[in-house]
Amino acid sequence: MTKQKINTHEVIDIVVNILNARDPYTSIHSWRVAELSVMMATAMSVPEKEKEIIHIAAHLHDIGKIGIPDKVLNKTGSLTFEEKEQIQAHPRIGHNILKRLPMFREISCIVLHHHERFDGFGYPEGLKGESIPLASRIISLADTIDAITADRPYRKAKSTEDCFGEIELHTGSQFCPTVISNMAKIRNDIEVVLNKLKIREIKHYAFVGHEELMHSRRLI
Repeated sequence: MTKQKINTHEVIDIVVNILNARDPYTSIHSWRVAELSVMMATAMSVPEKEKEIIHIAAHLHDIGKIGIPDKVLNKTGSLTFEEKEQIQAHPRIGHNILKRLPMFREISCIVLHHHERFDGFGYPEGLKGESIPLASRIISLADTIDAITADRPYRKAKSTEDCFGEIELHTGSQFCPTVISNMAKIRNDIEVVLNKLKIREIKHYAFVGHEELMHSRRLI
Protein backbone atom coordinates (compact mmCIF):
# COMPACT_ATOMS: atom_id res chain seq x y z
CA MET A 1 0.00 0.00 0.00
CA THR A 2 1.37 3.41 -0.95
CA LYS A 3 1.92 5.70 2.02
CA GLN A 4 0.28 9.09 1.68
CA LYS A 5 1.14 12.20 3.64
CA ILE A 6 -1.71 13.25 5.90
CA ASN A 7 -2.85 16.81 5.18
CA THR A 8 -3.56 18.60 8.47
CA HIS A 9 -6.19 20.88 6.97
CA GLU A 10 -8.02 17.95 5.41
CA VAL A 11 -8.18 16.27 8.83
CA ILE A 12 -9.47 19.50 10.38
CA ASP A 13 -12.12 19.79 7.67
CA ILE A 14 -13.32 16.26 8.48
CA VAL A 15 -13.49 17.05 12.20
CA VAL A 16 -15.36 20.31 11.61
CA ASN A 17 -17.88 18.46 9.46
CA ILE A 18 -18.33 15.87 12.22
CA LEU A 19 -18.97 18.70 14.69
CA ASN A 20 -21.43 20.27 12.29
CA ALA A 21 -23.31 16.99 11.91
CA ARG A 22 -23.53 16.62 15.69
CA ASP A 23 -24.32 20.24 16.50
CA PRO A 24 -24.36 23.07 13.91
CA TYR A 25 -23.90 25.79 16.53
CA THR A 26 -20.64 24.30 17.84
CA SER A 27 -19.20 24.16 14.32
CA ILE A 28 -20.14 27.77 13.51
CA HIS A 29 -18.94 28.97 16.91
CA SER A 30 -15.56 27.27 16.49
CA TRP A 31 -15.12 28.87 13.08
CA ARG A 32 -15.77 32.35 14.50
CA VAL A 33 -13.48 31.72 17.47
CA ALA A 34 -10.71 30.74 15.06
CA GLU A 35 -11.10 34.01 13.13
CA LEU A 36 -11.05 36.11 16.31
CA SER A 37 -8.09 34.18 17.75
CA VAL A 38 -5.98 34.83 14.65
CA MET A 39 -6.85 38.53 14.81
CA MET A 40 -5.67 38.75 18.42
CA ALA A 41 -2.56 36.69 17.75
CA THR A 42 -1.70 39.05 14.89
CA ALA A 43 -2.17 42.07 17.18
CA MET A 44 0.27 40.44 19.60
CA SER A 45 2.84 39.87 16.82
CA VAL A 46 2.75 36.12 17.33
CA PRO A 47 5.06 34.39 14.78
CA GLU A 48 3.32 32.91 11.75
CA LYS A 49 4.03 29.29 12.70
CA GLU A 50 2.55 29.76 16.17
CA LYS A 51 -0.37 31.69 14.71
CA GLU A 52 -1.20 28.73 12.47
CA ILE A 53 -1.18 26.44 15.53
CA ILE A 54 -3.55 28.84 17.33
CA HIS A 55 -5.83 28.87 14.30
CA ILE A 56 -6.05 25.08 14.23
CA ALA A 57 -6.47 24.79 18.01
CA ALA A 58 -9.28 27.36 17.94
CA HIS A 59 -11.10 25.38 15.25
CA LEU A 60 -10.79 22.25 17.40
CA HIS A 61 -11.21 23.74 20.88
CA ASP A 62 -14.70 22.28 21.37
CA ILE A 63 -14.10 18.88 19.79
CA GLY A 64 -14.55 17.33 23.23
CA LYS A 65 -18.25 18.18 23.08
CA ILE A 66 -18.56 15.08 20.90
CA GLY A 67 -18.32 13.14 24.18
CA ILE A 68 -21.08 15.09 25.98
CA PRO A 69 -24.56 13.47 25.98
CA ASP A 70 -27.11 15.20 23.74
CA LYS A 71 -29.53 15.68 26.64
CA VAL A 72 -26.87 17.77 28.41
CA LEU A 73 -25.31 19.47 25.40
CA ASN A 74 -28.67 20.63 24.02
CA LYS A 75 -30.46 21.32 27.30
CA THR A 76 -32.34 24.62 27.19
CA GLY A 77 -32.89 24.97 30.94
CA SER A 78 -30.51 25.41 33.86
CA LEU A 79 -27.84 22.77 34.26
CA THR A 80 -27.60 20.66 37.40
CA PHE A 81 -24.27 20.33 39.21
CA GLU A 82 -23.75 16.90 37.65
CA GLU A 83 -24.53 18.26 34.18
CA LYS A 84 -22.08 21.13 34.68
CA GLU A 85 -19.46 18.53 35.61
CA GLN A 86 -20.15 16.75 32.34
CA ILE A 87 -19.85 20.01 30.37
CA GLN A 88 -16.61 20.89 32.12
CA ALA A 89 -15.17 17.55 31.00
CA HIS A 90 -15.09 18.64 27.34
CA PRO A 91 -11.54 20.13 27.36
CA ARG A 92 -10.17 16.87 28.78
CA ILE A 93 -12.15 14.80 26.29
CA GLY A 94 -10.85 16.96 23.44
CA HIS A 95 -7.29 16.63 24.70
CA ASN A 96 -7.58 12.85 24.91
CA ILE A 97 -8.91 12.67 21.34
CA LEU A 98 -6.28 14.95 19.80
CA LYS A 99 -3.18 13.70 21.64
CA ARG A 100 -3.51 10.34 19.88
CA LEU A 101 -2.25 11.93 16.65
CA PRO A 102 1.36 13.18 16.75
CA MET A 103 0.46 16.17 14.53
CA PHE A 104 -2.06 17.35 17.14
CA ARG A 105 -0.15 16.76 20.40
CA GLU A 106 0.83 20.42 20.85
CA ILE A 107 -2.68 21.49 19.87
CA SER A 108 -4.18 19.01 22.35
CA CYS A 109 -2.50 20.86 25.25
CA ILE A 110 -3.91 24.19 24.03
CA VAL A 111 -7.38 22.65 23.84
CA LEU A 112 -6.98 21.15 27.32
CA HIS A 113 -6.38 24.56 28.89
CA HIS A 114 -8.77 26.85 27.01
CA HIS A 115 -11.05 27.12 30.07
CA GLU A 116 -8.32 27.92 32.58
CA ARG A 117 -8.56 31.31 34.29
CA PHE A 118 -5.76 33.78 34.89
CA ASP A 119 -6.54 33.74 38.63
CA GLY A 120 -6.19 29.96 38.83
CA PHE A 121 -9.87 29.21 39.38
CA GLY A 122 -10.51 27.71 35.95
CA TYR A 123 -10.51 24.10 34.83
CA PRO A 124 -9.52 21.35 34.32
CA GLU A 125 -6.18 21.80 36.11
CA GLY A 126 -6.48 25.22 37.78
CA LEU A 127 -3.42 26.65 36.03
CA LYS A 128 -2.67 30.27 36.91
CA GLY A 129 -1.25 33.30 35.10
CA GLU A 130 1.40 32.70 32.48
CA SER A 131 1.55 28.99 33.28
CA ILE A 132 -1.50 28.83 31.00
CA PRO A 133 -0.32 28.51 27.37
CA LEU A 134 -0.58 31.84 25.56
CA ALA A 135 -2.59 30.19 22.79
CA SER A 136 -5.12 28.97 25.37
CA ARG A 137 -5.38 32.46 26.87
CA ILE A 138 -6.07 33.93 23.44
CA ILE A 139 -8.68 31.30 22.54
CA SER A 140 -10.35 31.74 25.94
CA LEU A 141 -10.94 35.41 25.21
CA ALA A 142 -12.10 34.81 21.63
CA ASP A 143 -14.41 32.06 22.90
CA THR A 144 -16.03 34.44 25.38
CA ILE A 145 -16.38 37.30 22.89
CA ASP A 146 -18.32 35.05 20.54
CA ALA A 147 -20.39 33.60 23.39
CA ILE A 148 -21.48 37.04 24.59
CA THR A 149 -22.18 38.51 21.15
CA ALA A 150 -24.14 35.51 19.80
CA ASP A 151 -27.83 34.86 20.36
CA ARG A 152 -28.82 32.30 22.99
CA PRO A 153 -32.22 30.67 23.58
CA TYR A 154 -32.57 32.56 26.88
CA ARG A 155 -31.26 35.97 25.72
CA LYS A 156 -30.41 38.03 22.69
CA ALA A 157 -26.82 38.73 21.76
CA LYS A 158 -25.18 41.59 23.64
CA SER A 159 -23.57 44.46 21.80
CA THR A 160 -19.80 44.50 21.31
CA GLU A 161 -19.65 47.54 23.58
CA ASP A 162 -21.38 45.61 26.39
CA CYS A 163 -19.19 42.60 25.63
CA PHE A 164 -15.94 44.54 25.94
CA GLY A 165 -17.18 46.21 29.12
CA GLU A 166 -17.97 42.85 30.69
CA ILE A 167 -14.63 41.40 29.65
CA GLU A 168 -12.70 44.35 31.09
CA LEU A 169 -14.37 43.73 34.45
CA HIS A 170 -12.79 40.27 34.43
CA THR A 171 -9.28 41.32 33.38
CA GLY A 172 -6.75 39.73 35.70
CA SER A 173 -9.31 37.29 37.09
CA GLN A 174 -10.66 35.32 34.15
CA PHE A 175 -8.59 36.89 31.40
CA CYS A 176 -4.91 37.59 30.84
CA PRO A 177 -4.19 41.36 31.08
CA THR A 178 -1.64 41.16 28.25
CA VAL A 179 -4.15 39.59 25.88
CA ILE A 180 -6.79 42.13 26.91
CA SER A 181 -4.46 45.09 26.30
CA ASN A 182 -3.74 43.84 22.78
CA MET A 183 -7.43 43.20 22.17
CA ALA A 184 -8.03 46.88 22.96
CA LYS A 185 -5.87 47.84 19.97
CA ILE A 186 -8.22 46.08 17.55
CA ARG A 187 -11.63 46.59 19.15
CA ASN A 188 -13.01 48.34 16.08
CA ASP A 189 -11.68 45.60 13.80
CA ILE A 190 -13.24 42.92 16.00
CA GLU A 191 -16.61 44.65 15.81
CA VAL A 192 -16.42 44.80 12.01
CA VAL A 193 -15.47 41.12 11.76
CA LEU A 194 -18.20 40.03 14.19
CA ASN A 195 -20.79 41.85 12.12
CA LYS A 196 -19.56 40.10 8.98
CA LEU A 197 -19.46 36.67 10.60
CA LYS A 198 -22.72 36.90 12.50
CA ILE A 199 -25.32 34.30 11.58
CA ARG A 200 -28.55 35.32 13.26
CA GLU A 201 -30.82 32.41 12.42
CA ILE A 202 -29.37 29.44 14.29
CA LYS A 203 -31.91 26.85 15.39
CA HIS A 204 -29.54 24.51 17.21
CA TYR A 205 -27.66 25.66 20.31
CA ALA A 206 -25.07 24.11 22.59
CA PHE A 207 -23.46 25.01 25.90
CA VAL A 208 -26.45 26.91 27.24
CA GLY A 209 -24.66 27.96 30.42
CA HIS A 210 -22.80 30.92 28.92
CA GLU A 211 -24.62 33.32 31.24
CA GLU A 212 -21.81 32.69 33.73
CA LEU A 213 -19.11 33.62 31.22
CA MET A 214 -18.71 30.09 29.91
CA HIS A 215 -18.91 28.47 33.38
CA SER A 216 -15.33 29.65 33.68
CA ARG A 217 -14.93 28.85 37.39
CA ARG A 218 -14.31 25.23 38.23
CA LEU A 219 -17.03 23.65 40.32
CA ILE A 220 -14.91 22.40 43.24
